[in-house]
Amino acid sequence: MTSFEIEKSLLNDTRRLIAGVDEAGRGSLFGPVVAAAVILPAGWIPRPVRGWLAQVTDSKLLSPAKRRTLAGRILPEAVALGLGFATNREIDDKNIYWASLEAMRRAVENLAVRPHFVLTDGFKNWTDGFACPQRGVTGGDRKCLTIAAASIIAKVVRDEMMDVLDGFFSGYHLAKNKGYGTAEHYRALRAKGPTPLHRLSFNLGTPAGNA
Repeated sequence: MTSFEIEKSLLNDTRRLIAGVDEAGRGSLFGPVVAAAVILPAGWIPRPVRGWLAQVTDSKLLSPAKRRTLAGRILPEAVALGLGFATNREIDDKNIYWASLEAMRRAVENLAVRPHFVLTDGFKNWTDGFACPQRGVTGGDRKCLTIAAASIIAKVVRDEMMDVLDGFFSGYHLAKNKGYGTAEHYRALRAKGPTPLHRLSFNLGTPAGNA
């Protein structure tokens, strides 16, 4: 269950801006990897988790409708929100691991305020060169509310991008598969070939998971 327990252990008079960071789209065949950095109000951290906040968890555990609903609650309440993107070309030129780190770094850079501490889902020491300390939390999107909030925002933003891009690249069913390697997506690739937004460094001919 997600909670503020890790955030509570970090919170003090000089460390109040605690950012959670997560990404979406690492396993997709199409489009960018999207990261979000979210800072929630410090006053929430010592309090019991109740109401809609108690529903915030790993975005993969939530329905699309629930993710959108929770994103609509998180966005106006957040102290700051930053988004970061790494394109399919960057993924092809470097690799998806680098691109995920870079998208998260850009999300932190795009926060309106500099955080006092950064919590990430699993990655460690990815912000080398940043002034603020950091901690990678294994399974963080199911433990830390700030990371879970970031996972929801990143997923909703990326899914909305796929919905829009489906109108430009018809036949790949992007609104349905969100760019992941479903059977119908692979059939479209065999019939039509890749678009300029497909990740050519990925195996576009063999079905893969939707992680």
